[in-house]
Amino acid sequence: MAAARVLVCVTRQHACERLIRAGAGFVMQLGGGQLSVVHVAPHGAGFLGSESEGEALEYLFGIAKEHDADMTVLRSGDTVRSLVRHARNKRATHIILGVSPNATGSLPISAELERQLPDTQIIHVSEQSASEYSASLNGE
Repeated sequence: MAAARVLVCVTRQHACERLIRAGAGFVMQLGGGQLSVVHVAPHGAGFLGSESEGEALEYLFGIAKEHDADMTVLRSGDTVRSLVRHARNKRATHIILGVSPNATGSLPISAELERQLPDTQIIHVSEQSASEYSASLNGE
């Protein structure tokens, strides 16, 4: 079996740290692999958003680095298309997406990623599942 290539999708929020840590824990559970992080910034807004959003991205870069992950920030008017292209370039075997505590039903981005990347496993990480994956990092 080829090594896992896990792609974690983040927004400009400090809370996305949980997704990176979950991705690192997931890679460990799989017995190793490559961890990458991506953020897609929309056209029309400041590239890094507000000062606090830029600070959050800088923070996430640091968390990615702690877990030997590369982090890419893309600028695009089509988030899904950019994510699909990036996932293909990275040859991602798994994509990790965050789930808001208030989310109900299917996520539109998730459904489109699943449609366009049928051989890539899409993993939805809630706050609870993030802590379960992160426990792998602590040897629990």
